[in-house]
Amino acid sequence: MGPKHIKAIVIALAFALIISNVFGQTKTNSFQVKITGKGKQAIIFIPGFGCSGDVWNDTRATYEKNYTCYTLTMAGFAGTPAEAAPSFKGWEDAIAAYITQNKINKPIIIGHSMGGGFALAIAADYPSLPSKIIIVDALPCLAAMSNPSFKSSPSNDCSAMVTRFTGLTDEQFLKMQQYTMPQLMDDTVHLKQVIQWSVTSDKKTFALMYCNFMNTDLRDKISTVKCPALILLESNFATFKPTIEAQYKNLNGAQLVYANKGKHFIMYDDTDWYNQQLVAFIK
Repeated sequence: MGPKHIKAIVIALAFALIISNVFGQTKTNSFQVKITGKGKQAIIFIPGFGCSGDVWNDTRATYEKNYTCYTLTMAGFAGTPAEAAPSFKGWEDAIAAYITQNKINKPIIIGHSMGGGFALAIAADYPSLPSKIIIVDALPCLAAMSNPSFKSSPSNDCSAMVTRFTGLTDEQFLKMQQYTMPQLMDDTVHLKQVIQWSVTSDKKTFALMYCNFMNTDLRDKISTVKCPALILLESNFATFKPTIEAQYKNLNGAQLVYANKGKHFIMYDDTDWYNQQLVAFIK
């Protein structure tokens, strides 16, 4: 084998490595991250279903002077590029991997709605990662609120829901969100923006993640959470205290507090109360 032959093989191998690296990096990330602020303590903000990380803008502004803030927007939501096959577990693991790979030491994780579900799941499956978690109006098992005998299905089939959602026209999707969102928030200042985030979300992602989340049951799993947890719940949930508290019974030492007014978007509907709860728990 001559020098020219060896050189050709080396070039071919190098080219093969370059190609494999390029194709290895084509997988869409599970979320986009906005990093702001500066401080030794980190806070990770996870938005809720169909929302942009901008839902945390007012909250984050309170902490950016003293904390490094990582604000996520999940893939396929609010105009971000979608993943081919998103899942609740996949996104949970991706967030945990990001924390580990970027050496974010003991962050405080704050999640709203489905984002609160991720905060719970991460703290349960990766109990050494967070220092504290704050759950803004989320439950370990949302489906059990309407079906007390609910059991998660390991073979959950989301295909019918995907077909239904992807079959909607943009106008139909908009009308659906214009009907749904006022039932989730009293605040009218941010309503148009929240609707806009929803309708610029990828319909397939919308369907898959809704189907995934409604099949998620963390009620037993949260017994492994080791860090302090603050659970902020909308005012309407006070009517269902026994049911809510039964869902959280395995989360040792959790603080459950109910807002004085408003609906699901507590940060908008009962802002002063919400800010007071966060400040007291974080500091």
